[in-house]
Amino acid sequence: MGRLEAPPWSLGRRERAEIVSGTVAILSRRERKQRRVNSIPHGRRPEGRMSTTTAQRLRARAEAAVATLVVVRPHEIAPLMSAASTFFFILSAYFVVLPLRDEGAISLGLGALPGLFVGSLLLTVLAAPVASLVFSLPSIPKTKALVLIHRFFSVSLLVFFVLWFASKHGSASISQSTEDSSDKPAGWGNHSWFYIVVRISFFLWVALLNLITISSTWARVIDVMDSESGSRLFGFIGAGATLGQLVGSLFAASLAWMGPFLLLFSSILMELAALSSKGICTDANHDSTELPSIGTEQSPNTELGDEISSLVTSPITPSNSQKTKPGILVMFEGFWLIMRSPYLIYISLFLWMSAVVSSFFYFQKVTIVATTISSPAARRRTFALINSFIAVFILAGQLTLTGHILTIAGVTVAICASPLIAASNMVALAVWPTWVAVAVTETIRKVTAYVVTRPGRELLFTVVSQDEKYKAKVCIDVIVQRLGDATAAGIYRFLFSSFEKKTSMVNLYGLPLCFLWLLTAFHLGRLQTNLAKLQAASQPS
Repeated sequence: MGRLEAPPWSLGRRERAEIVSGTVAILSRRERKQRRVNSIPHGRRPEGRMSTTTAQRLRARAEAAVATLVVVRPHEIAPLMSAASTFFFILSAYFVVLPLRDEGAISLGLGALPGLFVGSLLLTVLAAPVASLVFSLPSIPKTKALVLIHRFFSVSLLVFFVLWFASKHGSASISQSTEDSSDKPAGWGNHSWFYIVVRISFFLWVALLNLITISSTWARVIDVMDSESGSRLFGFIGAGATLGQLVGSLFAASLAWMGPFLLLFSSILMELAALSSKGICTDANHDSTELPSIGTEQSPNTELGDEISSLVTSPITPSNSQKTKPGILVMFEGFWLIMRSPYLIYISLFLWMSAVVSSFFYFQKVTIVATTISSPAARRRTFALINSFIAVFILAGQLTLTGHILTIAGVTVAICASPLIAASNMVALAVWPTWVAVAVTETIRKVTAYVVTRPGRELLFTVVSQDEKYKAKVCIDVIVQRLGDATAAGIYRFLFSSFEKKTSMVNLYGLPLCFLWLLTAFHLGRLQTNLAKLQAASQPS
């Protein structure tokens, strides 16, 4: 049995400083070496070793700056920066077109929104197996499959740009495009059938883009990184996504007059995400070891190995599984992997309750703000201020706190934090149902979710097989998320009408779900911790 490495939290300040200084020293040696090449006369330089470009210099400096922010090893810098930039471009593209999507939905009438949520659930049920199929094709490497998914959505945004103008009457100038039939009252009866189809399709497609691209990229990231490196680096990767949200929102707000032309910018951003995702790969000399089939290797702790293997693995290895499922059946292998793994079922239950509670808070926030603030402009300003403050706090927390919390406190504390905060927020809103309470509780809840719980949730998948990372994870992230949204909508509507629109009573009925969510998170965190130890023990020193 190989010797276990010291866990990250056992490293002292001196050891961490040595890692950072060593990384910076390596980067400095690269720059000095390139400077020596540049000092050679142009005609005598070896072929293929031209002068360092400005982009290369900036990249070297950026890598040195990253090494001062997080504890990162030299071979981890390239995939870390690629992952963070990929999420930056994905979230930027999403938030650039989000106002356009909401504008099109409102033009159909607010009564159409519940139907759009149901349609989004149905579309994700159909799309998740297709995404699994792309990752299952043996002729396409995982990195190329991820690039194809991003590029597919980039091209689809160009198609919607054409359809958006084709569904309008009159000229397609920028000034007229921003109006977009706004002079007509909202409702299906005031627009042509083609207009309605394009707006509905775009609403559903943008929601699908957000879920599929983010889930697929995280699947690739957790395949490249293990539980130990993820504890250190997932916070920085999440900061890239938060920064993309900020940039995309500010870009859309400042150039809102461009209307559907924002689709062109979003398409370019998705293409940049495709190019960035090529770098999410393992260094040739530092390949990450995938969790072996625990049932086929003898573990040092036989009792623990048998217990954990019964929760995670199955007697069929991933390679055999692919051989026995030809053609179209591979699309649904993600569902099969979930059903035969109790560990993945626990993750699905955890994410479902998380989605239900989050959507519950969303409906609650909209209801309280709508009943306490009468002016539409004031409501929009309130939502914008809340979102801006939240994004700033999340970005700061991801850069400074996430890595320390995950390495010191562990995954169990991380995923248990959100249920505890959610329960306390429900009590606070039941006692104090005002927009100020909404702003405070929403900030605390989302900062906790994205700074602590979301990175911890991704760590849950670092101890499963590669098939489960690419196939089962996409199904869990996409379908379970939408199923939770639809469930929350039905529950909140029923409770809100039953208690004569008293939000305080509705909040109290959400507390039992928070406690069940907390118990599931605690049990799931303990399982992940044991699996990570077993995985580390099975790896050679």
